[in-house]
Amino acid sequence: MSQDHVSINRDIWNADAGNWVEGGEWLWSLKDPVWGIYNLPEAEHALLPRDMTGMDAVELGCGTGYVSAWMHRRGATVTALDVSTEQLATVRRRAEAQGAQITFLEANAEATGLPDAAFDFAISEYGAAIWCRPEVWLREAWRLLRPGGRLVFLGNHPILNICQPMNGAPAEFSLHRPYRGMWGADWTEVEIDPSGVCINLTISGWMDLFRKIGFTVERFQELYAPASQIEMRAWIPAEWAKDYPAEHVWHLIKP
Repeated sequence: MSQDHVSINRDIWNADAGNWVEGGEWLWSLKDPVWGIYNLPEAEHALLPRDMTGMDAVELGCGTGYVSAWMHRRGATVTALDVSTEQLATVRRRAEAQGAQITFLEANAEATGLPDAAFDFAISEYGAAIWCRPEVWLREAWRLLRPGGRLVFLGNHPILNICQPMNGAPAEFSLHRPYRGMWGADWTEVEIDPSGVCINLTISGWMDLFRKIGFTVERFQELYAPASQIEMRAWIPAEWAKDYPAEHVWHLIKP
């Protein structure tokens, strides 16, 4: 893995931020949250507490900030951070237009600078979940949470990682890299949609890390494309993602 993944990923997101403005505005406008590549409904997947009144929440790697907006509408006091100056410029404009009182910070989720035990709930949809070192950002999330606090994060499933060709071409029904010892993939130099240094682990690798840090697994979800899906999204053919999980969600508790 690149030793300068934070700078590499920051530069990629600063350059690509303009391509996410329209999608971010649409997600801000939604009454009910949707999740992941396939916009799966919150009503069926329950990533957020239904009522967040009185809760302090933090989003780790907020991108265009729509998850923070959803938590704010549910009553939470929200802090959100991202390493991309350009993404934050977009999200601050949107928050001002909506009158959303959310604190947005330019910071690295591996070292946020925020105080200990300051939050009841933490979340990352992609963001830290795939662009930060798990052994670092998860310990940082643990530090930020109060006892009994929850962390939810959504990212690419490791099965997708091993089924996508090395050149970044669409996922295939065959294996292209070892599962054992997985750390993720460096998509910096691929010709098709370079997305930086993306980090992932095997399922047992995630479980071992949670145990070492002290998190308890509350729930684990594997997300598939809906039966109605036809077109390819994020270089994942619809037919592939109906049979194999493109994404996973971990729900963790700090005892």
